[in-house]
Amino acid sequence: MSERRLISSGSCFEAEIGYSRAVVQGDWVFVSGTTGFDYAAMTIVGDVAGQCDQALRNIAAALAEAGAAMADVVRVHYYLPNADDFPACWPILRQWLGEIRPAATMLVSGLADPRMKIEIEVTALKR
Repeated sequence: MSERRLISSGSCFEAEIGYSRAVVQGDWVFVSGTTGFDYAAMTIVGDVAGQCDQALRNIAAALAEAGAAMADVVRVHYYLPNADDFPACWPILRQWLGEIRPAATMLVSGLADPRMKIEIEVTALKR
């Protein structure tokens, strides 16, 4: 049986709440819901498109640490408090995932911090 490996971004949320940015189990990588915070500075931009791009940068970094890449993403969930914000994210999503075309779901949901406009969760299978 493969060993489980935990990946951390250094986000204060991980330590305070008690979760990992990602969990690697065999060839699978499960990335937790990730927001648009710049974890190094613990800042967040105000617009949904900027948050979407930063969230995907955070996810790409977690995948890289796990030995995977965005091209390995097979499933993505988007969570937004405001469904009307989702179309503003489409150009960024096409840029990051347009060639990959993972299975996807968008849900309208409250998020932990009112500054958060999008949260993205992915599952990847290392090739």
